[in-house]
Parts: sequence; C-alpha cells; structure tokens
Amino acid sequence: MTEISTDSQVASHSTDSPNGPSGGGGKLLRWFAVLFLIFLILGIYAVVQRRSEHRVLAEQTEQMTVPFVSVIRATPINGDPEIELPGNLNAYIESPIYARTNGYLKKWYKDIGSRVKQGDLLAEIDTPEVDQQLAQSRADLATSQANVSLSVITATRYQDLLKTDSVAKQDVDNANGDLAAKKAMVQSAEANVTRLEAMESFKRVYAPFSGVITQRNVDVGTLINAGNGGIATKEMFDLAQIDPMRVFVSVPQSYGPSIREGIQACLTLSEIPGRTFCGRVARTANAIDPSTRTLLTEVDVPNPSGVLLPGAYAEVKFDAKLSGKRISLPINALLFRPEGTMAAVVGPDHRLNLKKITIGRDLGTAVEVLQGIDPDDAIVINPPDSLQQGEQVNIATGNASGSPNPPGTQASKP
Repeated sequence: MTEISTDSQVASHSTDSPNGPSGGGGKLLRWFAVLFLIFLILGIYAVVQRRSEHRVLAEQTEQMTVPFVSVIRATPINGDPEIELPGNLNAYIESPIYARTNGYLKKWYKDIGSRVKQGDLLAEIDTPEVDQQLAQSRADLATSQANVSLSVITATRYQDLLKTDSVAKQDVDNANGDLAAKKAMVQSAEANVTRLEAMESFKRVYAPFSGVITQRNVDVGTLINAGNGGIATKEMFDLAQIDPMRVFVSVPQSYGPSIREGIQACLTLSEIPGRTFCGRVARTANAIDPSTRTLLTEVDVPNPSGVLLPGAYAEVKFDAKLSGKRISLPINALLFRPEGTMAAVVGPDHRLNLKKITIGRDLGTAVEVLQGIDPDDAIVINPPDSLQQGEQVNIATGNASGSPNPPGTQASKP
C-alpha cells in the first residue's frame, strides 16, 4: 500500500511540472499563432498599400492625359463705334483707246500723264490703203454717175420714139430698167465712198472724254490694226477720268444695314498723312456677294487737284454708328474648322465648348468678333487642332494674357 501511494505522487508531480511535455507544446503553439497573426497583418497592409499606390498612379496618369491650356478673355474695343474699312481707288471713267482703221502710226501728241480735254487730238495714223480705196471708190462713183446720165438720155429718147411707134414697147422697158439699175449702182458707190470717208476720218484719234493718259502703247511706225479683238490688236492709249474718284469698299454683311446712299465717307492714305478726303456713298450693289459675304459699296470723292491716284489703297471711315458691344480676339485664339471660324471656351466644369463666331473687321493682329462669344468667356489661346467639343482640360497657371481664371475654376499645376 505504501508503495502504491508513492508511485501515484510521482506521477502527479510529473504531470503538473511546467517543464513537462504538455506545458512546452502549448507555449509553442501560442508563439506560432502570434507569428501567423503578425504575418497576416503585414500581408494585408502590403496589399492595401499596393492598391493605394495603383490608385494614385492611375489618378496621376489620368490627370496627365488631360491637356493644359492657357485662357484669355476678349478685349473690349474702345472709342466711337464707327465703321472703318479698306477701299480701292478707281477712276470715275477708264477706257482703252483703240484705232478704227488700219495703217502705221504717223505721230502721237499726248504721252502718259498728259491731261487732255474731250476732242483733243491724240495721234495720227498713216493709212495709204484706205486712201487708195477712197480714191477708187470716188472714181467708181463718177463712173456710175456718168452711166446714169447716159441711161437717162437713152430712156428719154426711147420714150419719145414710142409716141411715134418708132420703137417697140419692150425696148422702152429695157431702157427704163437699165436706168433704174444704174441709179442703184450710183447709190451703192455713194455708200462706199461715205464708208471710206469715215474710215479716213479715223486716221485721227481724238479723246472721247476729258481725263489723264495713263498708258501709251504705240510709237511712230507701229503697225495699227483696227478694232479691239485679235492677237495683233492692241490699245493705243489708256484714258482715265480721275475727278471725281470712285472708291469701292467691300462692306461685311453685318454692317450692310448701316450703309445708306448719301451718307458721308472720308478716306485717308498712309502716303498722305494728315489729310482727309471726304465724299458720299453714291450707290451699293444691293446684293451680298455669296463668296465673300460682303456688300460692294461705291463712294464718290472729289479730286480736283489730282492727288488721289487710281489703283491706290485707302482706309474709308463711314459716318455710320454701330450698335451693341464690340470685342476683339487675337488671331491665335481662332480655330478654323469646316463648320466655320470658332473659339474654344472653357466652362466652369473645365470642359470645352467650341463656339462658332462671326468676324467683323480685320484689326491686324486681332479681329473684331460680332457674335458668338461673351466678354466674360475664358477662351483658349493657341488652341491645338486636336481639341474636341466637351473635352476635359486643365487651366494652366500664368495665362498668356495674365487674365484671371473663369468663375468656378481653379488653376491646376501640371
């Protein structure tokens, strides 16, 4: 009995000892659990971190695909709202002077720049062929007149002989018919003489109206051909009446209602600084040119001193007021599309709105915009041709014009 109790105590002490087999295994399991939890947390953190980096990279990549643009605002046009347009000066009457007969130039009397009056002699033409034809036609006329005289005598004699039945009635009729034919030949010869006399008068070339000789194309001995057609035909002189002057202006369609006959128009020339030449609108075409969408307008300007020259360029200011606000855009803010001229406007949501605009005057480095945009619109400067309607854009800091960003937008840095 004593031995059995001792063995039970030994077994009990062996089971409860911390250093026994059961105590060491539990502690190891706890360490494994802690390590597994640590690695699980690290793995989850790594996955979350990688997803966050991917999301940030995607956002940055998407942001970099959005183009950056600089914006400006339209500039108000100050000053009196008058219409000022370019014009071309033309002579009031301008005509080439051709010869009406053939020959050689014998002498010319007026050169370029000469002021002539209507009826002044400009040149003489030597026409030997016409002279000979005229002499021949006059001789033919004399022959015809002589034949008529003989036919008259013959017809009269036959008429007297018929009264005594000395000749047949047929002979009398033949004599009368011959007389009528000879009279017709006289009329034909007279018409030919008149024609050649007119051709003879064309050997002297006169000014058809008062003006200035602007060109002389012939010299002594030049072969002259009649008419104004054919390869060898060339005008002898160019004559222009320069008082008054016609000034032709192509008025944009939008300004057409402001142009009326009788309103004053003054023109200036860069080569004549400090002087203004005024006239009045004489007439308009009363039709819009479909190719240019302009109204052709004529202004008559007095030019008694001859200072204004045909073919010159001038700036014409009409005494007509424009209504509404006027704004201008630089040329490098325009987009040229098949639909027409457009401007790219950035909206509050940073999206583009391509607006079609109507252009008025050409101001050199800028153009006048009549309609299509507002003064407060944020307009893209130097827009790429690839811009599309509704495209997302970023507005770069430091705009080209220094104008602030549009309401509701903030500048984004690239």
